[in-house]
Amino acid sequence: MARRLIPTLNRVLVEKIVPPSKTTAGILLPETSTKLNSGKVISVGPGLRSPEGNTIPPAVKEGDTVLLPSYGGTEVKLGEKEYVLYRDEDILGTLHE
Repeated sequence: MARRLIPTLNRVLVEKIVPPSKTTAGILLPETSTKLNSGKVISVGPGLRSPEGNTIPPAVKEGDTVLLPSYGGTEVKLGEKEYVLYRDEDILGTLHE
């Protein structure tokens, strides 16, 4: 059975990106050189409601690569994969190549 989590309100489901521990040539990288806390947005909630009743959409969308805070979020395990659930305002920014 396939499971899909759709976050509520302004929450964002993120899969953390695990940096490679060695290069393609087989050179082991120190842990400090790969210390960028980023993730891929898997699912996004509909957004918050303003006092007037309008929906304020989240700033990120599915598929975005985002910069994450060092602490925070709620860990969620679906099947064999682990995800983290953040509020939209906790995400520090989007990463582009």
